[in-house]
Amino acid sequence: MKLVLEHVTKNFGGLRAVGDVSFTVKEKVIFGLIGPNGAGKTTVFNLITGVYKHDQGSIRFGDKDMAPLAPAQIAAVGIGRTFQNIRLFGQLSVIENLLVACELQKRAHLAAAVLRLPVHYEDEAAMHKRAMELLRVFDLHEHADEAPTSLPYGNQRRLEIARAMMLEPKLLLLDEPAAGMNYGEAEGLKTQIRWLRDTFDLSVVLVEHNMQVVMGVCEEIHVLDHGETIAHGTPEEVRADPKVLAAYLGEDEEELAAKQASLAPKEPAGQERGAD
Repeated sequence: MKLVLEHVTKNFGGLRAVGDVSFTVKEKVIFGLIGPNGAGKTTVFNLITGVYKHDQGSIRFGDKDMAPLAPAQIAAVGIGRTFQNIRLFGQLSVIENLLVACELQKRAHLAAAVLRLPVHYEDEAAMHKRAMELLRVFDLHEHADEAPTSLPYGNQRRLEIARAMMLEPKLLLLDEPAAGMNYGEAEGLKTQIRWLRDTFDLSVVLVEHNMQVVMGVCEEIHVLDHGETIAHGTPEEVRADPKVLAAYLGEDEEELAAKQASLAPKEPAGQERGAD
């Protein structure tokens, strides 16, 4: 299913956080949403997942309009996410942090749990099996009974992704998953993102400041600055776009063009181009 944003705008009082943003995330693509700090990237994630409601425009996932749906309903439609700041339950074990995301997949209702009906135990066994399978995928199975706060920072990030995968999403939103990771961990994350896309047939939207990850794994990139779109294209196109360079380097386009011109190779004095 495609995710389609059309002319999406969100204001907080007199502040326009997102202005007239439009893009489409195709099926089974790894899509990057990037920009400097304060560009509006996480706000877009919050609009997609129903944390905020947009003021103008539309957000659709497949044939579903996201506007009237609550966050839990949006998760049920098939959209999972992680957060910019790690949000794990420190009082629960690693595996219990995954099991809290299972409610949408359970067949048993509350009465079945209270009456201890067989369907309740079948659900528990199935969810525990799925949680252990995902922990093995992220190489966290040996820490299943530990507190998540005892894990290194990079493993806590991976645990958040595993928890989002418990929802069986068709669209996975990752908010700065490489934050705090070293080079080797970031390279491993790129491999895991591709594997998740290919294995589970899902689309991935990645908000990330680590350009090693963005340029290495994303197939299409949308760039925001001050809540507005400034570029869209392949990694190669975005990397060379003057507006993107200006946004990240803090220089206007004329200054950047002048600097690029000053660094361009010059012909030797007294020699014309094409001369023998």
